[in-house]
Amino acid sequence: MAYLGEILSLGVAVSWTATALFAEVGSKRLGSLQMNVIRMTLSLVMLGITLWWFTGSPVPLYADGETWFWLSLSGFVGYVLGDYCLFNSYILIGSRFGQLFMTLAPIAAAFSGWIILDERMPLQAVAGMLVTITGIGISIFNRGTTHKIGLKLPVKGVLLGIGAGVGQGVGLVLSKVGMNYYKLSIPHDSMNSVNDMIPFASTFIRAITGVFGFLLIMGYQRKFNTLLAVKNDGKGAGAALGATIFGPFIGVSISLMAVQYTEAGIASTLMALTPIFILLPSRLFFKQEVTLKEVIGAVISVFGVSLFFL
Repeated sequence: MAYLGEILSLGVAVSWTATALFAEVGSKRLGSLQMNVIRMTLSLVMLGITLWWFTGSPVPLYADGETWFWLSLSGFVGYVLGDYCLFNSYILIGSRFGQLFMTLAPIAAAFSGWIILDERMPLQAVAGMLVTITGIGISIFNRGTTHKIGLKLPVKGVLLGIGAGVGQGVGLVLSKVGMNYYKLSIPHDSMNSVNDMIPFASTFIRAITGVFGFLLIMGYQRKFNTLLAVKNDGKGAGAALGATIFGPFIGVSISLMAVQYTEAGIASTLMALTPIFILLPSRLFFKQEVTLKEVIGAVISVFGVSLFFL
């Protein structure tokens, strides 16, 4: 089928959009911490079933100590720190601005890859950074009655959004290191399905760290009892389920399929369209005002992301 990879990539962007919308609803109803514990636990179950179906084991096969270390570190940075910031930002500034700050992830990944993996940072990537930051700035700054430029969002929400983007980018690089070790630890005579399921097995390990990390935070804040309230909030529980299905499960699966049918740069750029796709449903479902300036800022920011891949 012509353009199958491109269609799948657009499907990923739609899936991430649905995830963000569900996550905003769930975080506001249940709390960001509770939402993350539920989402991570459900994703572990789904990933375990997937691994068992394709490899015969519900847990990752052949993963050695170095694999577990790097992927666990990736889970801590990307899930515990990154998603904690992201879901809290949804409460303060909404999912559309939260997703806008996620365009900072490629910048964080580029710097992390340069430091950790000694990867080259071409001039085009530097240009992408500047364009992305410009797009975000256009969206979040405005002129007040005194004609002075200032933030139109809460400072805490902006900092959480930045933390989410940085956590996602750094976590991605750490997961790349972990998956490289994972590939080396798998015997040459093992089933092809084990190699094919490396991304899912790696996500499983990262999710384990996420669950334990969020449970530790919940225990420190003495909020275990708040999980019981979920059973009394059908809409909140449904939002958590929706965020899990469209995020770690469907979104990851389709993204892995997409890169098999089109160039990685094209796929990555189309997948990064979420900050644009989310504007209309935010207006329709949440009745949020979306200005032309914010649309332009989102488009510029996504264009900046595309410079990293094209």
